Amino acid sequence: MFTTYILYSKSKDIFYVGSTGNLMDRLKRHNGGRSIYTKIGIPWIIVYQKQYPTKSEAYQAELYIKSQKSRLYIEILIQQQTH
Repeated sequence: MFTTYILYSKSKDIFYVGSTGNLMDRLKRHNGGRSIYTKIGIPWIIVYQKQYPTKSEAYQAELYIKSQKSRLYIEILIQQQTH
């Protein structure tokens, strides 16, 4: 299984959208400061995740979320998942 995920940085009040085959390992890498894109937001927490059977489907979902260019869209996704 592959996962499309959204991380949140409380310190910077920003979201990060990605996809991976191992979510917990990916979160450790984001919080480890190895990526220039996520280093500024440490610590990151997982606020959304959805699993897909293939890497391609997870990546397409990631691209779709990013294409919306909307914080509101991301917040709605998160809210729908928690209810």
